[in-house]
Amino acid sequence: MTMRTALVTGGTRGIGLGVAQALAADGWGLVLVGTRPSAEVAPVLDELARAASAAASSRRPVPSPESRVPDAQPLVPRPRYIAADLASEEARTRLLREVRDGGPIHALVNNAGRAPRVRADILEATEESFDELMRTNLQGPYFLTQAIARDMIERKREDASFAASIVFITSVSAVMASVNRGDYCVSKAGLSMAARLFAARLAAEAIPVFEVRPGVIATDMTARVKELYDRRIADGLIPEGRWGDPADVGRVVAALVRGDAPYATGTVINVDGGLSIPRL
Repeated sequence: MTMRTALVTGGTRGIGLGVAQALAADGWGLVLVGTRPSAEVAPVLDELARAASAAASSRRPVPSPESRVPDAQPLVPRPRYIAADLASEEARTRLLREVRDGGPIHALVNNAGRAPRVRADILEATEESFDELMRTNLQGPYFLTQAIARDMIERKREDASFAASIVFITSVSAVMASVNRGDYCVSKAGLSMAARLFAARLAAEAIPVFEVRPGVIATDMTARVKELYDRRIADGLIPEGRWGDPADVGRVVAALVRGDAPYATGTVINVDGGLSIPRL
């Protein structure tokens, strides 16, 4: 079988790493995008390569005793890493060139994003912070998706069996207001609409688009507010009564790009332990 390849932005830490781990276990080849130097993410790539090899070995059919075919080890490509700041048009252009040189992308997972550098009341927040979050969280993935979607359409027209899909990782903040990080909420609300727009546009091309909205997930991004959310979770903020884990999001994304949700393009899936359920 031809190796399927997923492009995961922000795929070497936090939620993106959880997604990459789930996809590696499912047999996907990986192209991961981030802003850290390659040397810094090498241990993560090593870990993913080992996990992919172990998963591939477990999926191999057991040869019959009569078989004389050598027990060959499965060929699993090492995950590729490309350092690129998606907020930069120049960096996106270089990224696309490198991605295309490596072969087709079957799944795009738009996960890269950032929180505001300073949590500021909406009456005090700066335009600089707003601009930075819009470029990183919205403009970058919007135009990356545009380019990758064009490539997917071209592949499908050349080969009707080519399967492709796109997932946007947004946030419950797309619909839940946090007045001390309004720029983040607006960027995620815009990304949510982007997911809806691409779902509508690509449906006729048989390219499903999904939106996954994580809630309070334990990552390096949320580490600085751990004590605050520990208290709020203890007070009943989340019905399931716990922090989310990147693996929770990863398993959902893996199911979507695997094709386990047919006829469901445009669907929004909350991975938040019930946080977004309206309650009295």
